[in-house]
Amino acid sequence: MYIPLARNREKMSPIATNAHAVDRRKFLSGVAAALLAAPLSALATRRSSAIGHISLGDGDLTVVSDGFMQLPVGFSFPGAPQDDLKMLLSDAGLSADTLKNDCNITLLRRGDRLAIFDVGAGSNFVPTTGKLLKNLAETGIEPKDVTDVIFTHAHPDHLWGLVDEFDELVFSNARYQISAGEWDFWSSPKAVEVMPEDRKAFAVGARNRFAAIEDVVSFFKPGDEIFPGVEAVDTQGHTPGHVSFAVHGGTEPVLIVGDAIVNVAISLARPDWPMASDQDPQAGARTRSWLLDRIATEKMRLIAFHFPHPASGLIERKDNTYRFVPA
Repeated sequence: MYIPLARNREKMSPIATNAHAVDRRKFLSGVAAALLAAPLSALATRRSSAIGHISLGDGDLTVVSDGFMQLPVGFSFPGAPQDDLKMLLSDAGLSADTLKNDCNITLLRRGDRLAIFDVGAGSNFVPTTGKLLKNLAETGIEPKDVTDVIFTHAHPDHLWGLVDEFDELVFSNARYQISAGEWDFWSSPKAVEVMPEDRKAFAVGARNRFAAIEDVVSFFKPGDEIFPGVEAVDTQGHTPGHVSFAVHGGTEPVLIVGDAIVNVAISLARPDWPMASDQDPQAGARTRSWLLDRIATEKMRLIAFHFPHPASGLIERKDNTYRFVPA
C-alpha cells in the first residue's frame, strides 16, 4: 500500500536543492512507512464524531475532527521500556501495538471574529487525515467565515491544510499568526539540513506553505495576547517555536496544547519518557511535566490535538502521575 505523497507537488526550493533534494521514498521509509505499518483496518476511512462544543463566557469553542493517524507503539516511544509501555497502554484499555492519534482542530468564536488554531493536514499527507473542511461544513462554518488563523507549530498535520489542491489559501479572508521562533526555524536555510532523513519533507513542506502567507503573516512571542482573551504560552520542545494557547473568559481557563501533550495514556503516566515526534525530546519531556502540573494546579480545561475526539477534559493528579478526565 502506498501513501500518495506524489500528489503533494512539493516544489523544491533552492534551499532544499542545495541541501540535497528530499527523496520521497526515504520519507516513506520513516514517518509514512510507520503509518503504513498499522493494520489496514485501522487506516480505513471512518465517520468520526466531528463536533465538540465548549461554552466560554462571551465566546464559544468548537472542536472539529481532521481525521486520525495511527503509528506503531515502538516507533513513537523507541527509548521507553517496552514491557512497561505495553502495560501502561493495556491498563488504559488501549492497543499495545499501535497508537491511534485523533487530529482535533479548535475554533474560537468571539464577537464578530472566528479563530481557527491550526488548519489540519490537507489532502497531501496521509489518507486518514484531511477531513477538516468536510467536517466544518457539518457545523455550518465555511472557510470564508474564519477571520484568524493561528498556529501552534508547523508540522504537516497542523500546517499543510493551509492551501488547497491549486495552492490557493483555504482561509482566504483570514489574518495569519505564528510564533516568531517557529517561523524563523522553518524558514532557515538550515532547517532541511538539521532535520532527520525521514522528516526533511516536513521542512520543504513548511517553507512552501509559508511562501503562501509571507506577505500577510504576523508574528508573536510567548506571553502576547494574540486574540481577545487568548495568551500564547511557551511550550517548545516538540518543535523549537511550539506554543500553546490559554483561552480566558469562562468559569475556567482552557488550554489548547497542540502537540505539547500527545498521548492520552503515556504522556500523562510518564511525561518524562522522550517521544520520537519531539524535535528536542529532552525539552519536550520537561515541557510536558511542568505543563501538566500547571493544568492540574490551576484546574484548567485541556484541549489536546491528538487525544480521542473531542479531546476536551481535565487533568487530575493520580499518585505521582496524572490522568485525563473527559468533559
